[in-house]
Amino acid sequence: MQADLFTPHGSFRDPQPESQKVNMPLAARMRPETLEEVAGQGHLLAPGKLLRRAIETDRFSSLIFYGPPGVGKTTLAYVIARSTSAFFVMLNGVESNVSEIRDKIAEARTRMALHGQKTILFVDELHRFNKAQQDVLLPHLERGTVRFIGATTENPYFAINSAMLSRSQIFPLEPVPDAEITALLRRAAADATRGLGHMPLVLREDALLHMATKADGDARKALTALEVAALSTPPGEDGRIVIDLATAEESIQKKAVRYDRTGDGHYDIISAFIKSMRGSDPDAALYWLAFMLNAGEDIRFIARRLVICASEDVGLADSNALRVALAAARAAEMVGMPEARIPLAHATVYIATAPKSNSAYKALDAAMQDVREGKTLAVPDHLATPTRKKLARLRGVSEEATQYKYAHDYGEEHYVPQAYLPEGRVYYHPTGNGMELRISERMEHLRRLRSEQS
Repeated sequence: MQADLFTPHGSFRDPQPESQKVNMPLAARMRPETLEEVAGQGHLLAPGKLLRRAIETDRFSSLIFYGPPGVGKTTLAYVIARSTSAFFVMLNGVESNVSEIRDKIAEARTRMALHGQKTILFVDELHRFNKAQQDVLLPHLERGTVRFIGATTENPYFAINSAMLSRSQIFPLEPVPDAEITALLRRAAADATRGLGHMPLVLREDALLHMATKADGDARKALTALEVAALSTPPGEDGRIVIDLATAEESIQKKAVRYDRTGDGHYDIISAFIKSMRGSDPDAALYWLAFMLNAGEDIRFIARRLVICASEDVGLADSNALRVALAAARAAEMVGMPEARIPLAHATVYIATAPKSNSAYKALDAAMQDVREGKTLAVPDHLATPTRKKLARLRGVSEEATQYKYAHDYGEEHYVPQAYLPEGRVYYHPTGNGMELRISERMEHLRRLRSEQS
């Protein structure tokens, strides 16, 4: 490594020498070398976009790339180093320690002093860096000793030290579109130098499309599948290696669901599930339910969210939704998986298709806000205990004013107007949705009765 300190100024050192690349996986050999070769990420790299401008003008300091596996976080860091003629140093958040980080920073300082060449320090799996490791980097980010690029699959706002976040620009990377993965596979199959162009491949269109689709936005997954198919398929009588749909289906196995039951993905999916039910879209709600079940989510967690949604979002528009959700929760826990999916689906569709009202939930929030803000109201004398009523009479309050009217003694409707709050506050505003229309009509009727007797 010491020899690297004498790399000529302005040159880029490829971390993988050409002599080693022949034995590397196809995905590594096909790693883009220019911004134009990067698949996807048009929202960041299209002409005129902020990140592209920063790279082209060499005006950036610390960057954090955030996104799922296989979307090009490491690739983009590598391309940036090539584009800016920087020295590229790569560390791994799991394997690196404080001593190694200090060594790399010292080398970067020497390289700058000898040649004026900047060093890009790339840390993969940045979320694995502990506080001590992150703290070692901070002063050197301030001084510009290294230009830092971090990559993480976790939400950096949860996983990364806030001090490091404040010194970095965060760019989310998105899954690579199917069309761009398809183009990448074609390029890999035709490239005789870095790809598989030296092989007599015949890549059927349906096989190509299958691999691109099943890769689910993961370019590395697609390239690996193509390489497995090419190397494992024997040549036909004409010497050609034909990759058809059946071969593609074998080569690209089921993609692992990107779902961390304790991480950001967990909350993203349950959020989509709840919002789909709230938005009355049973198809979307069922998809997110299937996603969670397939990923092994705790059925009790799902059931709890169903109960909350039934009361918060359906509420009085259809009170049966809460009963269905509670019954589904009990049934799911009683029978367990895989049958638990049936009552969970039952409740999901019921809640999604039910009329919606959050009036009770909003009413309670408004009342709680008043309580939190110190607007404490005294219990009216006529609603108080007998002891309180006696004290009220001693203060000169009339006996009639302390007399509670028992609602069931008044007429067929069992209703009599009297104050239950010392001030005329209104928190509950019924909607006209579903069964709550009847509640709204009754409340209007009672308001008329109060106004007639006032």
